[in-house]
Amino acid sequence: QVQLVESGGGLVQPGGSLRLSCAASGSIFSINVMGWYRQAPGSQRELVAVITAGGSTNYADSVKGRFTISRDNAKNTVYLQMNSLKPEDTAVYYCNADLSPTYGNTRRYWGQGTQVTVSS
Repeated sequence: QVQLVESGGGLVQPGGSLRLSCAASGSIFSINVMGWYRQAPGSQRELVAVITAGGSTNYADSVKGRFTISRDNAKNTVYLQMNSLKPEDTAVYYCNADLSPTYGNTRRYWGQGTQVTVSS
């Protein structure tokens, strides 16, 4: 089975930083796009940032210039460096991966989510 396990969430003051990690494990043939989404209470899940296997990135306008997505293909891991955090960044953050456990068999997998709370 494939699992995505996130870590690095927590409580931080406004203006602070956090780094989220998400490691994929199990039967993995290849991983294409990896990304981070977030969901605040009462809101829909929204895209934060995505990164392709080649390193191309895309960000939500609300996080551009503050968040940086990166990945280590050798470790099947994606990271989200979050700087200058604001209270409105408070949400459960989910990672996902478009992953092929075997050749030609691709689907999207999700992590369990990690809470990020920005508050003084």
